[in-house]
Amino acid sequence: MSCKTWSTPVTPEEKLLIPCVLCGASSFKTSLSCNSFSYVKCTSCTLVQMNPQPLKAEIYKRYDQSYGEAYLNYQLENEKSFLNLEQLALKDVGFHELEKVHLQELKESLLEKKVPMRILDIGCATGSLLSELKEKGWETTGVEISEPQAEYARQKRKLDVKNKPLEENNFPSHNFNVVLASHLIEHLNDPAAFTAEVHRILVPGGHFFITTPNIAGFQARFFGNHWRSAIFDHLYLFSIKTISRLLEEKGFVIENIATWGGLGEGTAPRLVKVLFDKAAKRLGFGDVMIVRAKK
Repeated sequence: MSCKTWSTPVTPEEKLLIPCVLCGASSFKTSLSCNSFSYVKCTSCTLVQMNPQPLKAEIYKRYDQSYGEAYLNYQLENEKSFLNLEQLALKDVGFHELEKVHLQELKESLLEKKVPMRILDIGCATGSLLSELKEKGWETTGVEISEPQAEYARQKRKLDVKNKPLEENNFPSHNFNVVLASHLIEHLNDPAAFTAEVHRILVPGGHFFITTPNIAGFQARFFGNHWRSAIFDHLYLFSIKTISRLLEEKGFVIENIATWGGLGEGTAPRLVKVLFDKAAKRLGFGDVMIVRAKK
């Protein structure tokens, strides 16, 4: 069995049955039955979701001070590997080529005293990626609802990190050139409203990079109920089909999609894993996916 990702303890929560956030339908069938929680699949659009779903207030409790401190420690212990994975994912969908263009525009805008190039990282955790982007010349902003992590990013890295959900920050329209959201959308009660807000705050022609587990990947199909991303904190499990539909319906154009992760650590001999991982990336059945979308 592959290793689970981080998850807060399972506690009693108030839940509500809701229509599918992607298509509005109300017909579901069982998808995954995990330990003390389960997922259903919309019979209309195939989006896999936790439904009935914990209320938003219950979700916010998961990121309070008590759980937040534990999650901060988890993030700090794994910070280098997480940063490396995020950078590799961004490279796979051409972020660095776009970055060169944006930073050239930044230099020109500074000379002409125009608006600087802005990047927003939603769910920025301890700010390790934002810190590197700031050093390159980006004007950086982060959003992180876990207060211990947001405070770490502000105090230790001197970053501008907001401790409110995206929609509550009231960023100006057409404000950011690039928005990043890595392993975030699957945690949200309303990913459709979130995606619409990202579209609003991006400049015309701006880019949205979104990373999330891939339920259509090999590992999800093989491990089923024991898939490492089928955890208490993930309210939605997207496929390339469903994440693409969500983005397109909110006004984005899909430019590039990449997946990675063919076999989990310890599930096969090293050589087999390396070969399988390469195939997963090349053929698109990886465990995690990143989408580059343009406004």
